[in-house]
Amino acid sequence: MTDKQKEIFKFIGKTVMYTGILLAMIYLYGYLKSSGGGFIYNEF
Repeated sequence: MTDKQKEIFKFIGKTVMYTGILLAMIYLYGYLKSSGGGFIYNEF
């Protein structure tokens, strides 16, 4: 494998990893938001 191919695979790997992390964060944010937990200022 040439250095150029290694760089391409590294870039693709990082892109897939960070995309997965971002999607997981968006999913968890939506899941936690939908479960509620009460509005913080509902006592006022």
